[in-house]
Parts: sequence; structure tokens; C-alpha cells
Amino acid sequence: MAETAETEAPAEDEAATAAPEGAAAPEDGDELSSEWESMVGEGEGGNSGAAHERILNQDEIDSLLGFSVSDEDGSDRSGIRAIINSALVSYERLPMLEIVFDRLVRLMTTSLRNFTSDNVEVSLDNISSIRFGDYLNSIPLPAILSVFRAKQLDNYGLLTVDSNLIYSIVDVLLGGRRGTSAMRIEGRPYTTIERTLVQRMIEVILGDAKQAFEPLTEVDFSLERIETNPRFAAIARPANAAILVKLRIDMEDRGGRVELLLPYATLEPIRKMLLQQFMGEKFGRDNIWESHLATELWSTQMDVKAVLDERSMPLGEVMELKVGDTIMLDVGPDSTIKLRCGAVPLTKGRMGRLGHSVAVRLDAPLTPAARKAMMRYT
Repeated sequence: MAETAETEAPAEDEAATAAPEGAAAPEDGDELSSEWESMVGEGEGGNSGAAHERILNQDEIDSLLGFSVSDEDGSDRSGIRAIINSALVSYERLPMLEIVFDRLVRLMTTSLRNFTSDNVEVSLDNISSIRFGDYLNSIPLPAILSVFRAKQLDNYGLLTVDSNLIYSIVDVLLGGRRGTSAMRIEGRPYTTIERTLVQRMIEVILGDAKQAFEPLTEVDFSLERIETNPRFAAIARPANAAILVKLRIDMEDRGGRVELLLPYATLEPIRKMLLQQFMGEKFGRDNIWESHLATELWSTQMDVKAVLDERSMPLGEVMELKVGDTIMLDVGPDSTIKLRCGAVPLTKGRMGRLGHSVAVRLDAPLTPAARKAMMRYT
């Protein structure tokens, strides 16, 4: 009965009623029903030509939503999550940032050597774009988070020092032996001495950051507060984009990591400067040609007309004018006259004589229209 696909429907009912007679009947009935379902599905597919609907398993659903594929830095690159994160602005669109942070690495190497009186090597691991909320969730604890303020930019930034660097700095500044790793004591908050020493190092780094940004613009970074809980170090909304700079500080066999986070809102006032390909690049402006053009404009000559009076006449009277006709003007010897440059009124004055020449003495400053015209061309 399973060999032919043209058996009528009552045969299936007979197989169903005959199932209770033997012990193996239920299994045979299940196999028979599955075969009938497969044959019916094939028959429907052959008649309609429609493809079978496939149910996705949990792994495929997670992959579609972007929860299973991730990079080394924890950022998802697939599915809906990748579409959401595609709104992040890449730091590569701000090429001047890399130059600024390279300058910061050189300055920190020198200043931290003077600060610790030890051989310090600072290296730039990577620069990436990340959402602020994702960064707070990825901070390995315990750590010290310092919130600093950029005064000229009127916004905040975040500087994170991991526990390895904290204990290394404390060990170096308090005279620890070289060649031995710093002792870590977990499960307790940082002491006042540790926080004070790390705060001094953070102030040194912020001073170097000010010098790194100085070729672009003057920015003063001042330390606001130090936190150990990431929830208290929120300086932006969780969905806001930010620039994350990871720096590695090595002191022989000791060291750790410093992470500098700058929200895009902080960098927005100097975004045009960060778009430069090299230091001092100008966008569509040339100071040499601007000064040359201004010099030439000031030495340019123009025709100024002194208008005694204006009178409206019908066109018929104008056509009947003959040589010798007189047009009477409604002005006197002491009346004011108007000075014009083309259609732009400049000022007013009085007619007079200077030697053998007719002169005009100005009685009023330049009109607003004349000033706007001059500002437009200069």
C-alpha cells in the first residue's frame, strides 16, 4: 500500500483501524502516516511548483540577528545588529586624529619617563569606533575611570586605567624592585594612596593630550572626578558613538593599559580640523590670494556720480525736447546732492568749489547699502 501513490483515502482509514490488533501496529502506522505526508507534500509541490517552507533553527536565528558572529573586539558584524552598528562613523573619516594620537604617544613616553624615573615605553594598540554603552559594559573590573572635561569643546571624555597598570605605577613610584611583577590584591577597593598616585599619572596624561591637540586647536583637559563604578562614569547616552584609543604602557616587565574615550559630540566643534589630511591644510581658501585680492580691491578705481536732482517727465515731453530747451530743477545752491556708484546710493553732500574745480563736501556717513556692498567684495 505504501508503494503506490494512487491508493484511495479509505485505505488509510483501514490501516488506522487495524493498528490495535498487533503490538507493532502503532510503529507501522507512524511510518505509514509519515510516508503519506511526504508523498502528499511531493504531490502538492509537483502540482503547484512552490518551494517547501523551512523552519530556521536557533543558531540560524541568532546568526540572522547578529548575536553569534563577532570580532575580536566584541563588535557584531552580521545580521540586524550589523545594520544598526553601521551608523557608527569610522575614525578613518577623521584622518587628523591618528596624527594627534601618534603625537600623544611620543609625548607620553617622555613625560612618563620623567614621572616614574624608569624606562617607559608607550605604544598605540588601535583606534576604533564604539558605542558608549557597549564600552561601559566591556570595561574589565576593577579599574579606575577618570572623567575629564575639555573646556574649549564644552564636553567630557573618559580615561580608563586597568588594574595591572595601577599596581605597576604604585609599585614603581613607591620603590618596588625591578624585575618583579607588581603584587595584586583582589577583592578590596583602591586605597587613598593608590588613587592619589594614579590621579597624578592621569593629570600627566591629560597635560600631554593638551599638547597633542595644540597644533590643531587649544584644548584644556581638566580632571573632574575619579570613579570605580562604570555606572557613575556616564558622560553620554549608551547609543552615542565615541572614539576609543587603546594605549599600552610598559615599564620593563610591568605595565598595563590606558583607554581614552572621546564621544563624537566632544569632537564635533573641531570636526573640520580633524578632516584635514595633513597639518595646516586649508579647505578652498588661500590666505596669500585673499590678501592679494584685498590689496587690489582697495586700489581699484570706480566712478562716482553726483546727482543734483531727479525729475520724472512723460515720454511725450521728452520726445518734444529740442536744442536750447531748459529743464527747471527743484534745487538751490545750498541743497544737498546724492552720490551714487551705479545703482548703489553712497552718501549725501553739498556742492561747492575748490580752486578751479567743482567739489562735493560730504555731510553724512556711508549708507548701510554701501557698507554691505563693500563688505561683500572685501
